[in-house]
Amino acid sequence: MLTLALCQMRCAVGDIAGNAARIAERARVARTAHQAALIAFPELALTGYPPEDLLLRPDFVAQAQRALAALAHESTDIDLLVGLPWAEDGQVYNALAWLHAGTVADVYRKQILPNYGVFDERRYFSPGRDALVRTVAGVRVGVTICEDLWEPGPVAQCAAQGAQLVVNINASPYHRGKAPLRLTVARERVGASRAALAYVNMIGGQDELVFDGASFILDAGGAVAARGAAFAEDLVVARCAPSGTVAEGSCAPWPEAEAELYAALQLGLADYVRRNGFRTVVLGLSGGIDSALTLALCHDALPDVTLKPVMMPSPYTQAISRADAQAQAQALGLDLAVIPIDKLYAAFAEALDGQWQGPGHALALENVQARVRGTLLMGIANAHEGLVVVTSNKSELAVGYATLYGDMAGGYSPLKDVLKTDVYALARWRNRCSPVIPQRVLERAPSAELRLDQKDSDSLPPYDLLDQVLARYIEDGWGRERLLADGFEAPLVDRVLMLVRRAEHKRRQAPLGTRVTVRAFGRDWRYPVTAAYEA
Repeated sequence: MLTLALCQMRCAVGDIAGNAARIAERARVARTAHQAALIAFPELALTGYPPEDLLLRPDFVAQAQRALAALAHESTDIDLLVGLPWAEDGQVYNALAWLHAGTVADVYRKQILPNYGVFDERRYFSPGRDALVRTVAGVRVGVTICEDLWEPGPVAQCAAQGAQLVVNINASPYHRGKAPLRLTVARERVGASRAALAYVNMIGGQDELVFDGASFILDAGGAVAARGAAFAEDLVVARCAPSGTVAEGSCAPWPEAEAELYAALQLGLADYVRRNGFRTVVLGLSGGIDSALTLALCHDALPDVTLKPVMMPSPYTQAISRADAQAQAQALGLDLAVIPIDKLYAAFAEALDGQWQGPGHALALENVQARVRGTLLMGIANAHEGLVVVTSNKSELAVGYATLYGDMAGGYSPLKDVLKTDVYALARWRNRCSPVIPQRVLERAPSAELRLDQKDSDSLPPYDLLDQVLARYIEDGWGRERLLADGFEAPLVDRVLMLVRRAEHKRRQAPLGTRVTVRAFGRDWRYPVTAAYEA
């Protein structure tokens, strides 16, 4: 029997020495606490994923290979499968090094290089061609890397060389619905190869990407024998026989839909703030739903960070907005700074007198309020060497219902990939855990409060309808004709698509935010700002 350990761990991009130290420590734990003979780590575990153009620096790749050699020298009593970039004969490969008895015994080179969505691997890597299968504790073990699992060839190559177990190492970014999709594909490979399969995934946030872990082991019949936690570091251990049977290990439960999404947002935000060294986070608290959910998320994700919520009422801010913002801050045990912007707003308007009497005058007056607020938040953050967290959502960013250098000003946007209807769903779920968002915030009609009695519905279709169109257009790739065929009315479709097109220049200047859908505004949305095409 082979005792196998899968280590789903954080792997910080660029921290080669730190990643190597954490790999060595987890290998010791797997060996001493679990008597594991083989431990697998995530894809590019030594460098973190994705290292992007760091891979174009020969010194970066060379440093990773030197760290691997040192790691091999330390690890003499357990076989390690470690992901890293591997330079050889003028080529660089996305590779898996098999460490055995203090040496780099073999290297597997990833064959299927993804070049879609958030992936750019053909920019950096050459593809491998050959399978790698070795025997450990009497079990023939083949190895593959991430995308190799999504096409049948690499696993079939392992099976042809007698593999009884295939280990697939991953840096597979999360999006909603990804976990069952992975499991379906893995079961297809098991069914074709009749080999057990172990899937180890990274966890943690890296800029806009978040990795959910949720590693698993399938026996040769496709049954889940063990599964790691979602959105947390874990060590998944199981015993595998040459027949492909796997003794059942622990199986962490998968969270419900809102809990899953909230956990992804927490992890993405927490790792961005932590890895970039921020100790203070500043955000505008308006009394509305988006800032309310963002504050709750910051409170839950950043227990060791100083949170500074700031209320900046204007002449159009309703008293109930002030009261609700104060109530939420109090419920979370936070001090709310209140900075009225009436005089600043008036001063801006006076300074611009005679310069802005154009067709956009009324909108410009509204936007001045947002820009005053953005300036104040940035000033507070600068004074405390902190980060401004933006509170807007995907629906607003999609249609441009946001002010450049105003409410879009900041360093990170946790709800950037969350539609407005999902904001409400998450807020209701969070209140079921403990009531920290005032009920009135959930019930009031949303408003930017930049003019008297303003409501979002004055400028936009109802969010439940708008979000249906946006999800199909952005995430599912539907065009106008398919939207019409699905029953959406032409005036609605044409208006929404026009707004999306016109807002591209704003999205190019938006801060990073956690990606939680199959297509977010970021790495996997690369539309030209200047284009005549109408979808």
